[in-house]
Amino acid sequence: MSDNIEEDGEEAVVVFVVPEGVVRERVDKVLAAHFMDFSRAQIQRTLEGGGVRRRGEVVGKNTNVSEGDVLEISFIQPKPTKLVGVDIPLDILYEDEDILVINKAGGMVVHPGSGTGEDTLVHALLHYTGGNLSLAGGEGRPGVVHRLDKETTGIILFAKTDRAYFELIRMFSEREIDKQYVALVSGVPVLRSGTIKEAIGRHPVKRTRMAVVGQGRPAHTNWVIEEGFGHCALLRCFLLTGRTHQLRVHLSHIKHPILGDKAYGYVFRKDHIVEPVRVMLHAERIAFKHPITGKSMVFKAPIPEDFKEQLRLLRGQ
Repeated sequence: MSDNIEEDGEEAVVVFVVPEGVVRERVDKVLAAHFMDFSRAQIQRTLEGGGVRRRGEVVGKNTNVSEGDVLEISFIQPKPTKLVGVDIPLDILYEDEDILVINKAGGMVVHPGSGTGEDTLVHALLHYTGGNLSLAGGEGRPGVVHRLDKETTGIILFAKTDRAYFELIRMFSEREIDKQYVALVSGVPVLRSGTIKEAIGRHPVKRTRMAVVGQGRPAHTNWVIEEGFGHCALLRCFLLTGRTHQLRVHLSHIKHPILGDKAYGYVFRKDHIVEPVRVMLHAERIAFKHPITGKSMVFKAPIPEDFKEQLRLLRGQ
């Protein structure tokens, strides 16, 4: 499997070799499973616009492909829309001329996408900074170097300068940034701590979700029990890779889904006291060296009130 990029005039062409194990599968499904940074709608637009070729011939979305097929892909980019800042309250933990450290609220989407409104964290930061965010990652995601799910609370970094953006991206990819989360999970693990090394990719049937799959990207999570409550536990999780929905998928895979996470197997039980209104996952701590100065930095985001309330109820049962 490969996806080398060649320059064809001003247009980047991705050369993709269909991986082993694929036998007469629809090309749109194969591409969606591999190119997870592209939306399903964007892949469909690319296929419908003649952006995928095999041996020089245009490939339609219903075409079947098999392992070893070489596809040349020119992704059709959506027309950029001008983002306008919106005055939304922010919890800023740290700021300098290069970076911002934000404590994200639950229910807030990080950046605009399909189906989102003008109430994302990016909209708020564009207003706060007067547009002073790095555009190195694209005009649709100014300043974004990593993401948190909509319902996840806690620490997230943003880059104000391109220099900071590229250095933070390098640091994330080389695992130089220590990220710790706390999660309330269903059930109490038998072991006091553990490691999960299971590859994650697009769910083969439920395409908006991720899953542990053989052809996925390597993913590594360490965890330790901080507190047990009989039928629930508070885990501290150490994220060593940054796959989409990684903690949610990994904890569900070991049969301890996060409280409130119905998409990944959580089922409410009466001994959970009160059913959470969101996924009980919080990015509590981050440690890294400043991308420009090299200074060691550590930040902690306080546990949000709804998470603390759930803890109080579990401790008092």
